Amino acid sequence: MGAMVEKLIMLMSGLFAWTFIEYLIHGWLSHTFCTFATPLHAIHHRDPHAVFTIGSWIPVAVAWVVFAILFGWCPGVIFFSGAVLGFAAYEVIHYRIHFCRPAGSIEHYLRSRHLAHHERYPKQCFGVTSPLWDYVFRTEPIDAGIGELHKAMASRAPLTGPTNVHKLTNFILHCRTDHADPRRNRTGAAGR
Repeated sequence: MGAMVEKLIMLMSGLFAWTFIEYLIHGWLSHTFCTFATPLHAIHHRDPHAVFTIGSWIPVAVAWVVFAILFGWCPGVIFFSGAVLGFAAYEVIHYRIHFCRPAGSIEHYLRSRHLAHHERYPKQCFGVTSPLWDYVFRTEPIDAGIGELHKAMASRAPLTGPTNVHKLTNFILHCRTDHADPRRNRTGAAGR
């Protein structure tokens, strides 16, 4: 029984660590400092339909599989699994924030604050799955109008149309097509 509790604690610790990783990536690497993540994240602010961090899916999945194969279910892999679970939850929650009506009060709150980040507070409200680190680092807006802004954001209709998930499929199909079709030259243009 003790080993199961230890594994659960490690999994939950990884899940909790994800909330800080998310804040670090979104707040510091995408908004506060100019890094490799800044232009990638700017695409989402220009077009909220680009909701998924598709470029991270395969590397994260490969790392998780490699760690599990090399190290088995040791505490570090279980911790990492919790962080990966947090990343997966982030992707689902972020999608729902932009494309669905809230299913409950927590989702309603997360949606309104994230849309406020897009509309009015691009240097605040960095936590998508949790506001915890925004409170810790004082990036949670506390001005008098925040309540009204939350109401206005909550009343916004969800987005319609496609997300950017098709880009993953297109990338995979494009790679297969380029390698399978000998008529294509190195630039991807059809040969004559």
